[in-house]
Amino acid sequence: MSDRMLEEPWTLSPSVALRPEPFGALAYHFGNRKLTFLKRPELVEVVRLLEQHPRLSGALEAAGIPPDQHEAYAAALRALAETDMIRPRHQEAV
Repeated sequence: MSDRMLEEPWTLSPSVALRPEPFGALAYHFGNRKLTFLKRPELVEVVRLLEQHPRLSGALEAAGIPPDQHEAYAAALRALAETDMIRPRHQEAV
């Protein structure tokens, strides 16, 4: 597992709404008006679990994604990050 993204915390962008669909989900960004089709229900599950885990790899594990597929999912999630569908989650100072 060489992808640093897997060890970082991520979250769904606050400007994004997910709409369930038979193929997975539609993700709509209200800020930049991008519409993205998430064509795998497993990817939708990972996106929904991001907020609950301190690392992307934890969300992948919780969604039941086999470890040998983690880097492929990280690549798909990187594409979502490039359009601000997901973003790094920063720990808030207390």
